[in-house]
Amino acid sequence: MMAFDPVSAVLDIGGKLIDRLWPDPAQRDAAKIRLLEMQQTGELAKLTAETDLAKGQIGINQEEAKSTRLFVSGWRPFVGWVCGMAFFYAAILEPLGRFVAAVGFGYTGKFPVIDTALTIQVLFGILGLGAMRMREKEKGVASK
Repeated sequence: MMAFDPVSAVLDIGGKLIDRLWPDPAQRDAAKIRLLEMQQTGELAKLTAETDLAKGQIGINQEEAKSTRLFVSGWRPFVGWVCGMAFFYAAILEPLGRFVAAVGFGYTGKFPVIDTALTIQVLFGILGLGAMRMREKEKGVASK
């Protein structure tokens, strides 16, 4: 089954429009080649920009990790731990604690509620990077 690719869809629609607008086969073929060139140039430019951005971020990450100062090298692990603890509390500790308190002790009050919307987004972002790396390894395109 083929996945939906917006670039290919636009290219397909553009090709159909070219077929209708240019009756001359030579002009039609030249227009289709130009459309393909535009697609390739745009994709290459976008890929180059994304690669340059990723390389820059990797360099920043490496410099931060080398630092002996806690506020420079420790903020990423801190964010990961805070998000992980919020997720642990909201998904496991609070429901389990509420159950034990209600069944074991007859407690009917409320437990503190953490709004995890932001922390879950950050946590999933952090985990998403790991998932992309796993996907690269599955496809065999990961660097050694």
